[in-house]
Amino acid sequence: MSVDSRLVDEGAESRPGRADRRRPTIRDVAAAAGVSRGTVSRVINGGHWVSPDALSAVEEAIRTTGYQANQHARSLVTGRANSVAFLLTEPQHLLFDDPNFSILLRGAAEELAKREMPLLLMVAGTAEERRRISAYVAAGHVDGVLLISSHQGNPILTDLIRQGIPTVACGVPLGHEREIGFVAADDSGGGRKMTEHLVATGRRRVATITGPLDTPGGQLRFDGYRDVLGDSFDPELVAHGDYSRESGRHAMVELLGRRPDLDAVFVASDLMAAGALVALQAAGRRVPEDVAVGGFDDSGVAAALHPPLTTMRQPFARISSEMVRLLLEVIDGQEPAAVTLPTSLVRRASA
Repeated sequence: MSVDSRLVDEGAESRPGRADRRRPTIRDVAAAAGVSRGTVSRVINGGHWVSPDALSAVEEAIRTTGYQANQHARSLVTGRANSVAFLLTEPQHLLFDDPNFSILLRGAAEELAKREMPLLLMVAGTAEERRRISAYVAAGHVDGVLLISSHQGNPILTDLIRQGIPTVACGVPLGHEREIGFVAADDSGGGRKMTEHLVATGRRRVATITGPLDTPGGQLRFDGYRDVLGDSFDPELVAHGDYSRESGRHAMVELLGRRPDLDAVFVASDLMAAGALVALQAAGRRVPEDVAVGGFDDSGVAAALHPPLTTMRQPFARISSEMVRLLLEVIDGQEPAAVTLPTSLVRRASA
């Protein structure tokens, strides 16, 4: 009998006279499924070397008996923490201000819940937070890390790689593409498609508000914009933001002051586009009649703006699920892999 089986069974059966209240055991699951306790244990610990029929029978027996594995005992058997970290390398307030992060967090938590694995939220926006989290992860308290919004040159990514911590990034990990796995939306392709759309509507002076250029979304969406404009690219039509609403407003004011004749703007996030709309309205510019506006994300903000925002949709649910899948593969000893998912143009009233 495995350690997992023994600890769960003995803990449940140590209360004579209370059988009606005891927790279901592996014995109960095995009896209900018509298989051995060893087969049940193999299912609980990953389903390896179990036939499809036996796997289905055990899963149904677990559901009907209400059995729950003893996670501490399982950790003793596998040498794993049986948990994963969701590591956001941004200031804490952005977790609540930027809807993308909460969508990714919810999706990853739901995907891991299917595997009975908890997700630990960690925020490392300062040097001290990075130090504490790096030490915590290195001590083996989690099996792997889902890395969110990493900036190029961030030392915590170097630490994770040096310590051999299984890690999968959301977005291309600039400078480390060959060292860790990642799941990314097609940022450059999305930037091209949005810029092509604005040009196709007859706009001739298309500006852009980029995200931080040390992030994949900032750099690659800007690359897509430049690719479409080619020789007509004008540096005066470029301003930079940090993905916050206020940075989008400031960047739009800057662009209007520099090039008041602009007639379209591609904004690298919907949240920055919300700020850009405020600046345009304050300047008396009609959207889309005077200035067409396109965003990127379609995370919920876009449809609620006035006017509703034309944007590039990221497949957030699939990004979350693919990140979890790739991370669990790396935890199980497989080589890191990369997945790039397509974006799609969502047309609304702003462009």
